[in-house]
Amino acid sequence: MGFKVILTPQSQADLCNIVFFIAEDHPERAKSFGNELIDRALTLAEMPERGRVVPEISEPTVREIVHRPYRIIYEIFAEQNAVYVLRFWHSARGEPEIKK
Repeated sequence: MGFKVILTPQSQADLCNIVFFIAEDHPERAKSFGNELIDRALTLAEMPERGRVVPEISEPTVREIVHRPYRIIYEIFAEQNAVYVLRFWHSARGEPEIKK
């Protein structure tokens, strides 16, 4: 049985901002890229511990996978059988702001 993947309000806002930004120049690509980010996040349902620990936070439950150039930052709640996607963060933006 897989983990439930939940997009937090902050990650949803990140996703909207990414799609709107890309859509300014490439509307069709914006939609497909937004879907790619969501699909990549949903893969965490099967193996959430495969991502690396976020170096800025150093908590074993806060991890990330990369869908270039974005970092998909998430937290694992094993007792709830859930993964919460915290941020979709562009790697050029420096250290991610994480509100837990």
